[in-house]
Amino acid sequence: MPGGIDPHTHMEMPFMGQESIDDFFSGQGAALAGGTTMHIDFALPVDGDLAAGYQAWEKKAEKSCMDYGFHMAVTKWNDDVAKDMEWLVKEKGINSFKFFMAYKGALMVTDEELIQGFKKCKELGALPQVHAENGDGVVEGQTRMIELGITGPEGHPLSRPPVLEGEATARAIRLAKFVNTPLYVVHVMSIDALDEVSRARHSGQRVIGEPVASGLALDDSKLWDPDFKIAAQYVMSPPIRAAGHSQALQAALSSGVLQLVATDHCPFNSTQKALGKYDFRKIPNGVNGVEERMHIVWDTMVVLVFLHFHSRLRHFLPILQTFEYLCFSFIFRFREMSRLVH
Repeated sequence: MPGGIDPHTHMEMPFMGQESIDDFFSGQGAALAGGTTMHIDFALPVDGDLAAGYQAWEKKAEKSCMDYGFHMAVTKWNDDVAKDMEWLVKEKGINSFKFFMAYKGALMVTDEELIQGFKKCKELGALPQVHAENGDGVVEGQTRMIELGITGPEGHPLSRPPVLEGEATARAIRLAKFVNTPLYVVHVMSIDALDEVSRARHSGQRVIGEPVASGLALDDSKLWDPDFKIAAQYVMSPPIRAAGHSQALQAALSSGVLQLVATDHCPFNSTQKALGKYDFRKIPNGVNGVEERMHIVWDTMVVLVFLHFHSRLRHFLPILQTFEYLCFSFIFRFREMSRLVH
């Protein structure tokens, strides 16, 4: 089997006052152990400066031990950002730019900025990507949970329900259609978002949907574990969803509605996660996956499907056994007749 490519990672990513614990060497070592031989990491701007962000990520990647590439995030809009995008495409080979529709006050862009970014991507022949959650809705959901006294990790998925992911996915898809540019939706985690991607693709729009390993294999039950240390390990955004969503994502992947599998690899250790012990809003969002991705895909998309097929097949076993008997009987009689003729 050839090495895999993980198209969505965050090595050494500064986020929520912390930095993800895997650097380019340790993260790539984990990837290689799991059969992934290339990944594409997201470079973040430095104080909104795309060129400085790209150079910072180049420096981080000097310790690399395998192939890698970069996407570039866009977190605000002005003439300098537009010029940097052009420089990155023409001089550095960057051809994909990510826009956050969540993390208000930090990474989130407005609809106006999103439209301008989409237009620039179209002009440059680059691919726009979106983290699709309604950022204003998330802030409202978080405030509501705190007012209700829900401060543990379970408040994370409750404050970011599937409807907010579906709304943002629909909005991004429609704005991409308005600009007439392709769109890549990262970490599709819910049926709500999946339905929007499916509807757009069915209509002929050029939309790519990316599930991640955690969304394919897990449900949100661990987020309700009474042990904070366990529950906090599963906090990521968009959240891991309730039972049923993963099965829908698996079916969409097997039918081609979703096209590839990433990880959103962005691990934080238990000490970092503990910063949100009394306020889920302060838990650094991120899970691992770069080492486990190909095994998870094999287990969920190949082994489980085979076992399901096998369980259904046994109902037809008597028929198959009869058919096998008839085949062997025919072959035996044919050989006997051949001997008599000769």
